[in-house]
Amino acid sequence: MGYQERVEKLGEVAEIMRGYVETKSTHQTDKTLEVPASSYVDPVQFNRELELIFNKLPLMLAFTCELPDPGDYKAMDAVGKPVLIVRGKDGQVRAFLNVCSHRGAPVAEQGHGNCPRFICKYHAWSFGQDGRLIGIAEGRSFGDVDKSERGLKQLPCEERSGMIFVSLDPEAKIDLDGYFRGYLGDFEDLGIKDWHYLGSRTIHGANWKIAYDGYLEGYHFQSLHPETIFPRTPSNTMHYEGFGPSMRIGFPQHEIASLLNEVPREEWGKRENFGYDFVRILFPNVSVFVAPEITQVAQLFPGPTPDQNRTVLNYLTREAPKNDEEREKAEGMMNFFRDVTYEEDYVIGLEIQKGLASGAHENIIFGKNERGNQFFHEWVNWYLAEDPDAPEPVM
Repeated sequence: MGYQERVEKLGEVAEIMRGYVETKSTHQTDKTLEVPASSYVDPVQFNRELELIFNKLPLMLAFTCELPDPGDYKAMDAVGKPVLIVRGKDGQVRAFLNVCSHRGAPVAEQGHGNCPRFICKYHAWSFGQDGRLIGIAEGRSFGDVDKSERGLKQLPCEERSGMIFVSLDPEAKIDLDGYFRGYLGDFEDLGIKDWHYLGSRTIHGANWKIAYDGYLEGYHFQSLHPETIFPRTPSNTMHYEGFGPSMRIGFPQHEIASLLNEVPREEWGKRENFGYDFVRILFPNVSVFVAPEITQVAQLFPGPTPDQNRTVLNYLTREAPKNDEEREKAEGMMNFFRDVTYEEDYVIGLEIQKGLASGAHENIIFGKNERGNQFFHEWVNWYLAEDPDAPEPVM
């Protein structure tokens, strides 16, 4: 699907959402779905989710604009594994386990930086941007080492549409086209690869699926966000589209009709943020909300125990701040988005965790209007079943 076809598709979605607001309706499926409460607390299921989902599938771990220049790197923890992402002299992005092949110490401190080589602070073994072992301190006294066998452990990595995807399984194969099924065209159209990375904030919450469920519906907007989201966006008014296990969720604004009427019908697909908004979900753990002033990209990392998650909230803008005043404004917006996400969504998630752990109810239930949550849990169960011949969930 090319750019013009994508614009036409978004225009069709805009028209559907305009209808939802006019008729006070929403996207619905034909049934409700019950999910065992134990799935949010069970350590056995939690470990299977780590093994079969987070350690196998491509995870969006960084942005092109975080590592724009040769030598740029990002060192981070991803689901308990130390990961190092590097842009080499050849411009290519590679990913490694951030673990020295001598005694297992990290070769780069967590965070961002730029350097020609990575030197382990424990014994000063050095590695190139391509992961090769290039130097052994006091090599004559150390003994014979085949450097070609002692490089950093490389991870499958691919850079597409302004994002960097990594699999935590060194033996995995990444097929982004097969996995996202055309969805990355959305991000290509947005031009994220040329945006500016402002920074991040980290928050902690309940089980990763409890936290993620909150990103997947707007049924709660009026009751939970009466002063922040609801003034812009009606409650319980969503449109869902599936792209493999990922999805695009449309949220019309109260004033969608008048805002769309400002432009011809063929331009409706270009009116994101001016009549409607999207939350773009990259399965299994990323939520992208593009606002006019700033974009928040949430990365949810499970653990270390089933009742916890660590969420990194990344912030991007189309252009870098031009002066101190703009930088200060951007910092304020980052803090505002962080505070709303934590105080209004994650705090109740922690309460939900206690409720589910209490055993009060055997199951929770997702309504016909909460199709995004249903779809997400159907895909989680599909991966946990380990049956490639089983039919995939469809939106």
